[in-house]
Amino acid sequence: MKVETDSEFLIPNDLLAKHYCSSLPSNFPENLSKGAGSVMCNPNQAPSLFSAHLPEVLDWLHGMDIPKGLEENPCQIPVLLFDKELTMEHLLFHYDGTPASAQLIFNFINLFKNTIKGSKATIISPSFIPKSKLREEQEIIQAVSNATFETSFIKFNFSRIGDFWSYAVKHKCTLLVTSKNYQADLAKVLFHFYKGGMWYNRLSFYLSF
Repeated sequence: MKVETDSEFLIPNDLLAKHYCSSLPSNFPENLSKGAGSVMCNPNQAPSLFSAHLPEVLDWLHGMDIPKGLEENPCQIPVLLFDKELTMEHLLFHYDGTPASAQLIFNFINLFKNTIKGSKATIISPSFIPKSKLREEQEIIQAVSNATFETSFIKFNFSRIGDFWSYAVKHKCTLLVTSKNYQADLAKVLFHFYKGGMWYNRLSFYLSF
């Protein structure tokens, strides 16, 4: 894990909240939606999550001529961007067929296990992955199924983060779980569609490695 430094983020530091919990409390989404700040379960440890209010981040992005990513050198600590509210009602997991993507999902489940027991979850996986990845894919499905109330699994050949954003908006998903590898493309999508006709202000984003 990289050592945490504020300079890793392009997002202004005053827009970020830091949370210190190996597993977040069950009331975390509700409290964050109400404007609560950092959560300190284990303050002597490194942060397990950064969060920011998406409209403020997008207002910051719109101050640029060309939208940038959210971090200059993305660190291992996840980033959560929430809009009108943070709700775990319908989770959308982006599995891209790599071990890093699988680990990201497992880490998300561990961090949010107290908040997603009643959630509906959808996993989107590539239409074709090697046989060597099938076991990993099944482990993800099982882990998500065990952690949530209802889980569905879909295979799509989505190649752009905009495809996942469009799916999430169309199906009223409330949290997209994806990799920081897509953060620059996501920033461009959000930059161009913010407050437009397709905008869905109940959709939040969890980015990690």
